[in-house]
Amino acid sequence: MLTIIDYDAGNTYNVKKAFDFLGVKTRLTADPAEILASRGLILPGVGAFAPAMQTLRTRGLDTVIKKAVMQKTPLLGICLGMQLLFESSSEYGEHKGLGLIPGKVIALPRKKGYKVPQMGWNENELIQKNSVFSFVAQQYTYFVHSFYADCDNKYIVSRVDYSVPVPAIVQNKNVYGLQFHPEKSGNVGIKILQTFVKEIIYNDNSGN
Repeated sequence: MLTIIDYDAGNTYNVKKAFDFLGVKTRLTADPAEILASRGLILPGVGAFAPAMQTLRTRGLDTVIKKAVMQKTPLLGICLGMQLLFESSSEYGEHKGLGLIPGKVIALPRKKGYKVPQMGWNENELIQKNSVFSFVAQQYTYFVHSFYADCDNKYIVSRVDYSVPVPAIVQNKNVYGLQFHPEKSGNVGIKILQTFVKEIIYNDNSGN
């Protein structure tokens, strides 16, 4: 069973609907026992970093998520959920994240010709050619965000250009993140979710 972590942070319905389309059974829960027993975890999210992290801490879910990752359970963060995977964010002050991927979340620079937030389609440049997500090369995915992950290239699977290189897909062992919305990214977005289930959760190609 695939678990969508429930912490009142946005796009859980659309993410669940995307997995329903694939015929993948999911459950939306904040129950620690169910999360730790899951074959794979989804951390969705829309909104601001600080209140999202505060909710995870208040419910004890930050500790549960870290324990699941230590058990080598595959984890996929989406949009804000991806940003929470990093060590910190400068959104409305300095805030600690889950620390599952080295790096920090910072604001997109305000440059002429680039609106903030980035809102719309952008083309993926593949960085890790041996990734199970290598099919995203030169594919367009849909973004809505004002902050982005600043991290070492070794954690970046693909990136897009938005006045600066913006990590689009990241990975650290069994922890994955998508800055874009796969559920809004057409066929390639659906294929990414399908690949996460088939190639990572059930074939254990997580790099561990």
